[in-house]
Amino acid sequence: MTDTAPEHHLASGAGSTTWQMPAEWAPHERCLMAWPTRESLWGPYFEAAKAEYAETANAIGAFEPVLMVTNPGQAGEVRAACSGAVEVVELAIDDSWIRDSGPLVVLDRAGRRSAVDFGFNSWGERFLPYDQDATIGRRVLEVLGIERIPSEMILEGGAITVDGEGTLITTEQCLLNANRNPAMSRDDIETELKGRLGVSKVIWLPYGQYDDAHTDGHVDGVCTYVRPGVVIAQTCDDPALPDHERMAANVKVLRESRDAAGRPLEILELPELPVTTLPDGTTTMVAYANFYLANGGVVLPIAGHELDEPALATLRQAFPDREVVGVPGNIVAYGGGGVHCITQQIPRPNSAAAG
Repeated sequence: MTDTAPEHHLASGAGSTTWQMPAEWAPHERCLMAWPTRESLWGPYFEAAKAEYAETANAIGAFEPVLMVTNPGQAGEVRAACSGAVEVVELAIDDSWIRDSGPLVVLDRAGRRSAVDFGFNSWGERFLPYDQDATIGRRVLEVLGIERIPSEMILEGGAITVDGEGTLITTEQCLLNANRNPAMSRDDIETELKGRLGVSKVIWLPYGQYDDAHTDGHVDGVCTYVRPGVVIAQTCDDPALPDHERMAANVKVLRESRDAAGRPLEILELPELPVTTLPDGTTTMVAYANFYLANGGVVLPIAGHELDEPALATLRQAFPDREVVGVPGNIVAYGGGGVHCITQQIPRPNSAAAG
């Protein structure tokens, strides 16, 4: 890691053949995380949230290095909770959802890295303050020594999934929400996604999860790529739940879509939605689709519920060549997310490229 990184300015809508965001199964240099800090979000579960973050970091650390961002003065606490595979850097943050506030690494044709630093407004200014998180992407890139490509568009990393071959999937519920980019049309948003992330096809699902009030329906709770042409989609077998019709509508779009290469999508359905009651009576719903792909591994949240094993079996079917590991996810779900939400992959550059 270095102390400085150049900044690259890319004309809006340009560069789709120059930079491309790799799929999450591409080799990683490390995983980026951020330590829980907004105590008002976690309430009585603040310490339990730290424990789940640490367990997630340690599970990922068995596959690849982890860089944990934490507020100044908290490095000792993180080191005490985490394994030696977890490096700590002290940078001021407001919250701990680095998937959404962090940068998105892209590669050029030679395999050199840059990273797109989209705008962040705390999910439509839902949680205040967020001024530190609005700049954490820039500051992390300075630590990593990766060139920064700025974008004025508001976009969280949990709102997209890509196949690394030109296709991006997102949700209308999130990206078209007026609290993100009210001056941008759907076409404007597509143009920016294509120009910054090197995609040529955007598939718009109508919905995120019904209970996803914090992010306005991020795609990483309902659909994710597992390899080119294949996605895992959250479904809901119980017609009494509001997600039954919503997830069916998503699957209908997926079945009718073609990716950038013209392929129909193979859909692996994940019907399990475990509801768990916490000690204070709050109910949570762990999103098994909200998993992290590490080098050689899959780390997903589990609920301590009878539905955990069917979900683990689905993931083992989807990733036969990876070790599938479950980590406790009820408290992170209480905070509004899952394993994918609290992580961000930092892809390796091509072996022949620097930086």
